[in-house]
Amino acid sequence: MRLNNLVSKLGLAATSATAFAGAASAQQALNDLEIVGRPVQGGTGFQPAATELARDLQWLDGMILVIITAITLFVVGLLAWVILRYNRRANKEPATFTHNSPLEVAWTVIPIVILVFIGSFSLPTLFKQQEIPEGDINILVTGYQWFWSYEYTDEDIFFESYMIGYGEGNLNDGIREQLVEAGYSEDEFLLATDTAVVVPTGATVVMTVTGADVIHSWTVPAFGVKQDAVPGRFAQLWFEAEEEGVYFGQCSELCGKDHAYMPITVKVVSPEVYEEWLASAKEEFPA
Repeated sequence: MRLNNLVSKLGLAATSATAFAGAASAQQALNDLEIVGRPVQGGTGFQPAATELARDLQWLDGMILVIITAITLFVVGLLAWVILRYNRRANKEPATFTHNSPLEVAWTVIPIVILVFIGSFSLPTLFKQQEIPEGDINILVTGYQWFWSYEYTDEDIFFESYMIGYGEGNLNDGIREQLVEAGYSEDEFLLATDTAVVVPTGATVVMTVTGADVIHSWTVPAFGVKQDAVPGRFAQLWFEAEEEGVYFGQCSELCGKDHAYMPITVKVVSPEVYEEWLASAKEEFPA
């Protein structure tokens, strides 16, 4: 009997040691991730696209920018030509006609053609966002004043996510220590959270978004996703991250005095690291 008990205790100890080592390995891997999706001081472009949705949106934006630039240059050139050609000095005898049917048809049909052309690309992009696929990972996201909660509904994991240093004032030594301990630098102050959403590459993540008090909005620019969190309603978004790294977002709906202090952190890892994190998270964050 004593021998059996000893064997059992040794087995439990070995299992605990293995679990601890796995959790430590996963945490180290999370802390070593490269920061990919973050705002850049003075930046004017997009963050690197980490999903197909983001690539589609950025391409669509570039295509529309070309069209509106061409239209703007054409209109400015036309105005300049009219000013020079038909001013009082150059055109002393003004014309008396009031209609030009071919011209009126042209400036009606051409804008319609341009809008149809834009719609033929923008509507498929919109439908791709709004047609929610079956998720490999399903997460319930709830916005509060002023933090987020996440529940991995298939894994019985639940945690709340606060900005590191929230309520402590300006950046100080204590906040710096918290940032370093979580794998960040002081450059990520106001962006990093104490607990991050963790997802693997190549997995379809479906998030069901709602609000607990007022309207919030869950947004990660590098993923090309933005969904309002409305109290009493459930809305969905989806993404499939392609590159490992740390990505930041922000509540994008004015929600009160601390609206600026409820950031979003998503860590994208390999499937192997995700499984290690999942095992430790079930122990650390039981639903």
